[in-house]
Amino acid sequence: MPLSNIEIIHQDAAILVINKPTLLLSVPGRADDNKDCLITRLQEHGFPEARIVHRLDWETSGLILLARDADSHRELSRQFHDRETEKAYTALCWGEPELDSGRIELPLRYDPPTKPRHVVDHELGRHALTFWRVLERCGHYSRVELTPITGRSHQLRVHMLSIGHPLLGDRLYAPEQALAAHERLCLHASMLAFSHPQTGERLRFDCPAPF
Repeated sequence: MPLSNIEIIHQDAAILVINKPTLLLSVPGRADDNKDCLITRLQEHGFPEARIVHRLDWETSGLILLARDADSHRELSRQFHDRETEKAYTALCWGEPELDSGRIELPLRYDPPTKPRHVVDHELGRHALTFWRVLERCGHYSRVELTPITGRSHQLRVHMLSIGHPLLGDRLYAPEQALAAHERLCLHASMLAFSHPQTGERLRFDCPAPF
């Protein structure tokens, strides 16, 4: 598959910053029909050395960082592990939160009977923390900024569902009205900040949501 709908935000000798489109895997899936993905497209079209540092869900669009050599990959992976990076997402959620901002601290775990869903589980779940704030109130939905402190799978989607404001177009978690309110999952990685793995310079990238 070509790179036609993949926007390269930044590239240098050590890193690539990509605006991943929705409905594209970050890495290959297990099934044969899930081999098409961001990393494969990049490796086959000009960036054979590209290495994934972190992932975005299939339906989530926005900023994703890749390394171009082993040392850079090691350093960027360390920054993500040690929570030295900064991330923010733009989302549309169902309804209008009573407050203008808040925090959600609920433990999450994978739920095999309903795979690939995740659930809140106070006994077996792993710690997860999200900050949120309202950017715009639009009647039956709101535009929000979501800042994950931890990086659990489906964290933002499950956390917003847990406070009664599921994301629009979320096929896994949204009830009927919220699902029908938009044709895609309204979750976009809109800001990413980290230290350059070679120079140490602090870099920040912003990418407005397409919804």
